[in-house]
Amino acid sequence: MTTAAAQTKYPLTQGVNPWLVTLSVMLPTFMEVLDTAIASVALPYIAGSLSASNSEATWVLTSYLVANAVILPASNWFARRFGRKRFLLTCVVIFTVASFFCGAAPSLAVILLARIMQGAGGGALQPLSQSILLESFPPAKRAAAMAAYALGIVVAPVLGPTLGGWLTDTYSWRYAFYINIPVGILAVMMISRFVHDPPYIRQAKVSAFDNIGFGLLIVWTGCLQVVLDKGQEDDWFGAIWVRWAVAVLVVSLALWIWHSWTHPKGLVDLHALKDRNLRMGCFMIAMLGMAIYITIAMLPLFYQEVLGYTAYSAGWVVGPRGIGSFIGSPVIGYLGSRIDLRKLLCGGFVGFGICSYIFGTVDLGIGPYTLLMPIIFTGFTLSFVFVPMATMTVSTIPNQEMGNATGLFNMLRNIGGSVGISIATTSLVRRAALHQNDLSAKLAPSAAMLQQRSVALTAYLGHQVGPHNARGGAFGLLYGLLQQQATLLSYVDIFRWTAVLAFFCAAATWLFKKQPKHAAPPPGVH
Repeated sequence: MTTAAAQTKYPLTQGVNPWLVTLSVMLPTFMEVLDTAIASVALPYIAGSLSASNSEATWVLTSYLVANAVILPASNWFARRFGRKRFLLTCVVIFTVASFFCGAAPSLAVILLARIMQGAGGGALQPLSQSILLESFPPAKRAAAMAAYALGIVVAPVLGPTLGGWLTDTYSWRYAFYINIPVGILAVMMISRFVHDPPYIRQAKVSAFDNIGFGLLIVWTGCLQVVLDKGQEDDWFGAIWVRWAVAVLVVSLALWIWHSWTHPKGLVDLHALKDRNLRMGCFMIAMLGMAIYITIAMLPLFYQEVLGYTAYSAGWVVGPRGIGSFIGSPVIGYLGSRIDLRKLLCGGFVGFGICSYIFGTVDLGIGPYTLLMPIIFTGFTLSFVFVPMATMTVSTIPNQEMGNATGLFNMLRNIGGSVGISIATTSLVRRAALHQNDLSAKLAPSAAMLQQRSVALTAYLGHQVGPHNARGGAFGLLYGLLQQQATLLSYVDIFRWTAVLAFFCAAATWLFKKQPKHAAPPPGVH
């Protein structure tokens, strides 16, 4: 095919097949999301290898999230200032180089610096990739393109724990970071070859950098991540430093919103939120972030903490969610241009809520395959949630505002996920204590069932540890069962609350404006 013929067939991508562009921008997104999931599995091994406590090792996650959240809304300015292709390539290179330093880190301080560097590089990967992808297809085909892109967003957090557990157990936690290097090199090669900046990016006149807005963004996102990460350890508002951190968070967030709204050339243009679909999409993606990250984080923990699975085994149990995602992505790609996206989004949230409710019916007798079908269906329904939501959110946004819109969209997804995990972690501890008190109140020392169990256990242990230690050991085992049951009930509560959140989101989907079929391309499409 001649160059002129290619330009005629694929005008939006300057003669490049848009599916090659899709694959090119999906690689860095997959790499970034996968790394986040893998790092969480390897934390105990990182702590042991670098002579750090588990509490100190959590900063490996926090430092990344802070840097990531700061760069997300600023990505639009950097893309316009330096060119979107050049900025994307720079981010991939920074992320890949930082991955090497994370794997080779000899101390906690070095890996924290490398993770900050990695977060700075990874923060812009998703909004840049998403905006490039959406501009590469006409509106009628964007749902199919987003279905392919969703594989990187939805499947990576599912594969991450399993792959991370296998790499850590088989080789070392360092390979959980080294695995990014070949993927990053391939992404650089494909982006260099197939991605091009549109004319409005190449000709853009960019205002001076908004130092005040960027500084306020650093302050409030930093305070948020530190409070979410460390608040539970110090009893939240029971600690003076938490109260001060929240005060700084509230003040800096208010100032950032005021500055971004009133500054004509601010780093983030909040006036884009006047668009109804973008406003609804940002709210919904925050709710989705809460729901999906609660499920992804809590389900493996349930298998490990309550049922005694290893991290690798738990990763294999929840891994089939990826099968559902692979099945759902082409289905939503086919249906996206034929059915009202609000119906698909509503159905996706309803299905996700049903699965979450089924997770909330678990007991101590379940096996590794008991939740197989709900786990697979969860991945299937997430495809029906993410793709229509992302498509409708930007359906009425001009291409020139696409980078700003996707930056806000992805930032709120990350913040929603952080808030959701924090709420779930706090609820696990406090609901377990509450259920333990309730169960203890129903177990009077004179209860026949308790007496029968204690006598039976005492007789059994008498042959193992001797009659003098048997009675104490029997009550110790009973107390362990009590704690296990209380922890189980706390997980049940969390899964059911997630189901309620999903059903609420299903109802809220109808606040989106209906996207007209075969609408004319937004201004700026060439």
